[in-house]
Amino acid sequence: MTSSTNNTTPPPPEEAWMDTYQKLFPHWQYLSLSHQSSIPISISRVNQFDAARLDIEMSAMLKEQLVKVFSLMKPGMLFQYEPELDAFLEFLIWRFSIWVDKPTPGNALMNLRYRDERATETRAKVRTGLEGPGLTVAQKLWYCIATVGGQYIWARLQSFSAFRRWGDSEQRPLARRAWILIQRIEGLYKAASFGNLLLFLYTGRFRNLIERALRARLVYGSPNMNRAVSFEYMNRQLVWNEFSEMLLLLLPLLNSSTFKNIRRRLSKDKSSTSTEDDTTCPICQATPTIPFLALPCQHRYCYYCLRTRCSAAASFQCSRCSEPVIAMQRHGGSIVDHKIPSQ
Repeated sequence: MTSSTNNTTPPPPEEAWMDTYQKLFPHWQYLSLSHQSSIPISISRVNQFDAARLDIEMSAMLKEQLVKVFSLMKPGMLFQYEPELDAFLEFLIWRFSIWVDKPTPGNALMNLRYRDERATETRAKVRTGLEGPGLTVAQKLWYCIATVGGQYIWARLQSFSAFRRWGDSEQRPLARRAWILIQRIEGLYKAASFGNLLLFLYTGRFRNLIERALRARLVYGSPNMNRAVSFEYMNRQLVWNEFSEMLLLLLPLLNSSTFKNIRRRLSKDKSSTSTEDDTTCPICQATPTIPFLALPCQHRYCYYCLRTRCSAAASFQCSRCSEPVIAMQRHGGSIVDHKIPSQ
């Protein structure tokens, strides 16, 4: 009993415990914060694209209302100052949203806000991974310079170079070089934007080059808030936009001469099997009030129908026989109009 008592080492003094704790506490705190701040978060890419689109629509609505104010002024006056007008509206949106630490209208509808990714905030507890400070004053100013000032300067430079025809001025090598430099800068910017888009689709961070350069990331403003714009409304808008783009693509094809010739051949084949009434105008399908004959095929038309078609197309072909119309004559008269005006 006595030997076992002599072999036991006495506990260290209390000061040694305190010294060891003070030495290891910063290391424990660093490990704890680094582990807590590495919560992976995923921000919807669709929400970020929708927010950008909503901001564009909001700017267009403000521009439309502002243009209506000057509707009674001289026509075309605002067209000269369109870049200044766009820059002014973008500045207003920036001033009353990002500058005062508020989201833009599109970001607010999508429950998004800007966060400074460069800041390392020492937090005792990380709950959602969305915590973080907003943009600094320098980031806000650079954002305004890049979005408002950069776009305005670039728009003015392009319009000025196009008006001065720098690309066609072979006799002025300096202007030609400036035009080539502008085209190269634009090409590099588009290539960089495309690369940034691929990175954004892969990582979900920084949807444009300005946000990537400023390290301004979009995160959810509230983790428990839902979208303010329903998918049903967005689906209708997407369907209508795609349908309108399809119509814009097909309408020029419907008015092409090839399609017209095919349509006339089909109508000619059908008309050969059925009896037609030569007394009606083949364009408006009504009895001509002022009948005129298309020469040389002698088919009867309304004067206004035939004159309108011949004015619209110099190579107008008869709707019944597909023969080119070279002149028009009043029915029962001897005056022949050989001049078919074209536009």
